[in-house]
Amino acid sequence: MERWANRVAVVTGASAGIGAAIVQKLAENGMVVVGLARRKEKIESLRDEVKPEARDRIHGIECDITVEQQIIDAFKEVEKTYGPVAVLVNNAGTGRETKLVKEGNTEDILVTLNTNVLGIVYSTREAFRSMKENGGDGHVFLINSVAGHNVPYLPNTNINMYAPTKYAVTAMTEVYRQEFLSLETKIKVTSISPGVTESEGIKKHRHKMREVTAMLQPEDIADGLIYCLGTPPHVQVHELTIKPVGATVW
Repeated sequence: MERWANRVAVVTGASAGIGAAIVQKLAENGMVVVGLARRKEKIESLRDEVKPEARDRIHGIECDITVEQQIIDAFKEVEKTYGPVAVLVNNAGTGRETKLVKEGNTEDILVTLNTNVLGIVYSTREAFRSMKENGGDGHVFLINSVAGHNVPYLPNTNINMYAPTKYAVTAMTEVYRQEFLSLETKIKVTSISPGVTESEGIKKHRHKMREVTAMLQPEDIADGLIYCLGTPPHVQVHELTIKPVGATVW
């Protein structure tokens, strides 16, 4: 991790769950971390949960990941205030509960698509520009899901737009690998696909997920990311799948 010391990492969806754990872990490993989320105060409160030497390395910017201009403005602020982006963690995600064939569900479908897919596109575009202009190296992470590789059967939930958007993330990971290579950069890309992980959203729907028998903690995903980030420059972990021991569905 030495080569990332004091360089800038941007984490979307950083106010809770996996995003918050990643912010803390990156800061404790020496990076300057800027979290993007609608709840800026939640990001800043993470300073109280890290080692003293890491507190000054955590910063927050209010940003709705579904609004392109807010993303553009946020990355401009990051570069102006903290420096060029070296690491991007596309963590923001949602799973609005709806069936694809349900009438009147346009808003739920668009929010899921805009958050899980287009938010990644806009954020990665801005981060890539910064990385390419400042040495041509860096690392882009896409927090995916096991549902982006196999559609789980969960009859008691209706997050039916979630898996299609995560399948898109799986495809985007390979597209980014090819684009980063063709544009002659050394920027890495990694998809991290967790199984069911403790989060605000999971807590809300846990009573409907009787098929889920084991669960990960956000820190487990953050540890996996640190491993991938710490690999030598010539090593690229393209896909990391993390499941809890004893998982029967996810």
